[in-house]
Amino acid sequence: MNELLDDIDRWQTNGERIAIARVVDVDGSGPRGPGAAMAVTSSGEVAGSVSGGCVEGAVVSEALAILNGERKAGVITFGYSDDDAFAVGLTCGGTIHLFIEELNW
Repeated sequence: MNELLDDIDRWQTNGERIAIARVVDVDGSGPRGPGAAMAVTSSGEVAGSVSGGCVEGAVVSEALAILNGERKAGVITFGYSDDDAFAVGLTCGGTIHLFIEELNW
């Protein structure tokens, strides 16, 4: 999360709304461990990584849905057996659980 602070500070200064996605658990093999974080602005800028690139696009879509009020904050899971996860590239054999919420500092 520390590597995101400069971007978050800049975005907040510019009045952007921001969603944060954090890895909260990994079952089996995962590309990034718990604590890995990614920030997404309401205009679609991204900083950080929760999966080394394999599900980032889907996470951005979920984060934007939260910022747009189309879904509530909460845990989203991508696993090897999920058709969605395979479609977005999570082929490492494990399952990652992300908590995505709007940042309210």
